[in-house]
Amino acid sequence: MAQITAALVKELREKTGAGMMDCKKALGETDGDLEAAVDWLRKKGLAAAAKKAGRVAAEGLVGAKTGGTTGAVAEVNSETDFVARNETFQGFVANVTDLAMGVDGDLEALGAQAYPGSERNVSEELTHMISTIGENMSLRRAAVLKVNSGLVASYIHNQTVPGLGKIAVLVALESEAEGAALQALGKQLAMHVAAANPQAVSRDDVDASLLDRERQVLADQARASGKPENIIEKMVEGRLRKYYEEVCLLEQAFVMDPDNNVGKVVEAAGKEAGKPIAVTGFVRYALGEGIDKKEEDFAAEVAAAAGK
Repeated sequence: MAQITAALVKELREKTGAGMMDCKKALGETDGDLEAAVDWLRKKGLAAAAKKAGRVAAEGLVGAKTGGTTGAVAEVNSETDFVARNETFQGFVANVTDLAMGVDGDLEALGAQAYPGSERNVSEELTHMISTIGENMSLRRAAVLKVNSGLVASYIHNQTVPGLGKIAVLVALESEAEGAALQALGKQLAMHVAAANPQAVSRDDVDASLLDRERQVLADQARASGKPENIIEKMVEGRLRKYYEEVCLLEQAFVMDPDNNVGKVVEAAGKEAGKPIAVTGFVRYALGEGIDKKEEDFAAEVAAAAGK
């Protein structure tokens, strides 16, 4: 068997743009034949996929799937919104969201899951789609919510097809109440979360570091006004109450009934159902949030294509 040198691996990487381990495997499979290794990578879809891996993928779809006491959300990104309308891509996002329920949203485990109707796993299927569709794509994130009793409700905003869209929300309701009452409340709360974007369920769930930072900012603002320290403390506490009303789900004004906060709406629903209802968690995925999107200069792109 031919010796697979570092220089040979480097040359293959430069030719194809594929990863180091893929290049090493290709050379091993082809007994060190460089051109045969190029063909091996192309057949596997790795060369084409690798060349696209550096391109920003901030479009795509988020999906939501629920089944009684369990719900899952997932985000799969593509470079353009055009791909989000591709039925193959939509099917992939739906299948991935479904599979996420079985692995508690663990991305590594999700990538290793057998992909339905294929001999490939999820990661391999994604690589295959990159090669065939011609855009960079990524399985960005997934999450699962569960309750012991009650249900997990979902809502999709800007829905492209059932279960897929631009914003996906899950809300977990723990209760012994009947499913119909919980389902109606859960849908309304999920719609509220999509619109209001809370950061925590209640005060107890607010990240301590964020709270300390907010408290310091508010104290510095009050101190700059020249107020004495005992007054500053009262001012900070008053402003923190306003902060909680902005970031805590249960303290936010309910978008469908602004005269009541969400906590009161949930309490009233529990009384009407004859069983207490508790919101134990929520997840909100907005497509592409947090991804640095490349600013496109269309005029420059046209000029470059024209050789100017």
